[in-house]
Amino acid sequence: MAETVNLESIPARLAAIREHLDLLSDYLDPPGLEQEIGRLEGEMQKPGFWDDQDSAAAVSAEHSRAQRKLDSFRALRAEAGDLDEMAEMAETDQEMAAELGEQLESIESRLEALEEARLFSGTYDAGDAIVTVHAGAGGTDSQDWAEILLRMYLRWAERRGFSVEMKEASEGDEAGLKSATFMLKGENAYGLIAAERGVHRLVRISPFDSSARRHTSFAQVDVAPAVDENVEVEIDESDLRVDTYRASGAGGQHVNKTDSAVRITHEPSGVVVQCQNERSQTQNKAVAMQMLRSKLIELEERKRAEAVNQERGEVKDVAWGSQIRSYVLHPYTMVKDHRTDFEVGDAQRVLDGDIDGFIREYLNRTA
Repeated sequence: MAETVNLESIPARLAAIREHLDLLSDYLDPPGLEQEIGRLEGEMQKPGFWDDQDSAAAVSAEHSRAQRKLDSFRALRAEAGDLDEMAEMAETDQEMAAELGEQLESIESRLEALEEARLFSGTYDAGDAIVTVHAGAGGTDSQDWAEILLRMYLRWAERRGFSVEMKEASEGDEAGLKSATFMLKGENAYGLIAAERGVHRLVRISPFDSSARRHTSFAQVDVAPAVDENVEVEIDESDLRVDTYRASGAGGQHVNKTDSAVRITHEPSGVVVQCQNERSQTQNKAVAMQMLRSKLIELEERKRAEAVNQERGEVKDVAWGSQIRSYVLHPYTMVKDHRTDFEVGDAQRVLDGDIDGFIREYLNRTA
């Protein structure tokens, strides 16, 4: 049976919901959203719309996103309109009080999810992302930690409804992974996962230490926006070193075995990308070049952010190597984000993919 809502908290919760709906209305602009949906529908009804598959898919996806936002907002506003009457009835009806509690939680949760869209203002935030996890110094422990982090992100992606395409995974010497790269696809994928960029620190009793001593391991997460060929990035072929090699995934767990893996090094910047999961060397090289363009764009975005901060006199560490979060499994359990001080005591829940709280707190702080 549902727990009865605290009646004393109802006025404040109702006021907060109304305030958030007003903010969302200003941001979403429902009348403007309706016009945009109509414009997109007009495009989709034109003869020959599907002749250009890529363009048609982009317009269709944009229409779906706009319609979903409008439908979600209208549903929330309609349901919120019934809350005052429900609150009045709940004062004398326990069953109605329980129903009101469930309705409040539902609306608050969906409002929070819809409000995420207000946090994304970057050029690439709405699109897909390329994510790479690197094991840090520390040998087998760090390589095992890199694989644990990868699993955490894959579980988080599944919870969020994102799709994942593995591009490469280099197995560790004894266990775990030296590195792994995947494409994260879904609405606002880059805007969300970019909050995870940086160094992640693990403290635990090492399963690889026969003396059962406590070890500290590090892994770095790099995130770049997934850009298509239409985005111009100046790359001089003479600056590239292309290596091909035979590779196999970590026990077949992450990527398919292949004889056509490609590694590309952009010598001026030192950026290295590799792909080994496509069917041919040509396809692997094409994907690796897409990854390189994405990482070079991210590098330029970071340089611009640093320049802006310097002009403003602000000291903000946006380095890729900055330590952002600690995961402590011994002598107590806690996960703490050092940028926001947000923490969770249940470390296993976090490692199972429950990282939305950390991401949302970071986005709210930096919006």
